[in-house]
Amino acid sequence: MNQPSTQAHRSVLLDESVHALVWDPSGLYVDGTFGRGGHSRAILSRLAAAGRLIGLDRDPDAASVGQDLARTDRRFSMARGRFGSLAEVLAGLGVRMPLSGILLDLGVSSPQLDRAERGFSFSAEGPLDLRMDPSEGESAAHWLARVDETAIARVLHEYGEERFAKRIARAIVTARAHAPLTTTTELASVVARAVPTREPGKHPATRTFQALRIQVNDELAEIEACLEQACGLLGAAGRLVVISFHSLEDRIVKRFMRRESSGAVLPKGLPVTVTDSGARLRVLGKPMRPSAAEVEGNPRARSAIMRVAERLP
Repeated sequence: MNQPSTQAHRSVLLDESVHALVWDPSGLYVDGTFGRGGHSRAILSRLAAAGRLIGLDRDPDAASVGQDLARTDRRFSMARGRFGSLAEVLAGLGVRMPLSGILLDLGVSSPQLDRAERGFSFSAEGPLDLRMDPSEGESAAHWLARVDETAIARVLHEYGEERFAKRIARAIVTARAHAPLTTTTELASVVARAVPTREPGKHPATRTFQALRIQVNDELAEIEACLEQACGLLGAAGRLVVISFHSLEDRIVKRFMRRESSGAVLPKGLPVTVTDSGARLRVLGKPMRPSAAEVEGNPRARSAIMRVAERLP
C-alpha cells in the first residue's frame, strides 16, 4: 500500500496567507484544505499555547497526514470532510464559535497530481478517476461513459474554458464507442488528437482534465457553500483568506467578497454606517499573486491569486 507523502508539495503564498490569517495567536482557526499540512504547520508556528487549529480535507491521504500531525501537537485536530459542509463538520466536533479565521487553498495538490494511481495527471498512466475522495461519487471514467456529447462539451466549455470543447466531446464519444476510456493516458491521447492548436507550454489535455476534476468533485458548488457559511462562523475581526488557481474559482470569491462588503444598496445621503448597511465583510488590501521568485521555484504557483476579507462586527 502506498503511504501518503509529505514531500513534493510547496504551499503557495505560504508566508503571505498565514500573515493575513493569524491576527490573534490565541484564536481558533480552520485550514479548510489541509493537503499535506504546509499551511497548517506555518499557522501553528504563529499560534500561542492557547491557540487552536482544525484541519479539514476530504482526501483520505491528506486526512492520514493530518492525523499524524494531531498526535504531535495538541493544538491541532484533523477532520475528514468537505469544506462545503464546514458548519456541519465543526458542529460534529463540538467546536464552539466564533472562529478567528478560515483559510482555503483551492485546487489540486502536488501529491494528488504526482501519484498516478489517483488519476489526476494526464502525463502518467493511471485510472481515470479524478475524485478528491475515491470512496464517494463517480469517477471521471464513469461520468464520461454515461453522459451524452452535449453534456461533455458543456462541462469542458464551462469548467475548462476550452474553446475546442465540442471537437473534444465528439472525439471522446467516438473513442468510447470502440472501447471505454479507463485510463488518464487514453483520454489525454484522444484530446491531443482532437485539438488542432497548442498553447505554449501547456499540454492540450490540461483544460479537459481541469473541467472533469471540477465536475466529478462538484468543486465550484463546494466553494460557494463554504463561503456562504463563512460569515456566520467568523467572529468580529475574523479573517477569510482564499487562494484560487483559476478564473472560475477566483470569480466566485471576488463576487462573494464584493457582495458581502457592499451590503444593501441604499439611497445616497442616508446617515448610515457600513455596519448599518448590512455589510458583513471588509476586503483587506488588493488581491495578491506569488512573487517572480516563488513562481520560478514552484511553477505550479504561477496562476495563484489570494484574496483576504475581515468579518465586521
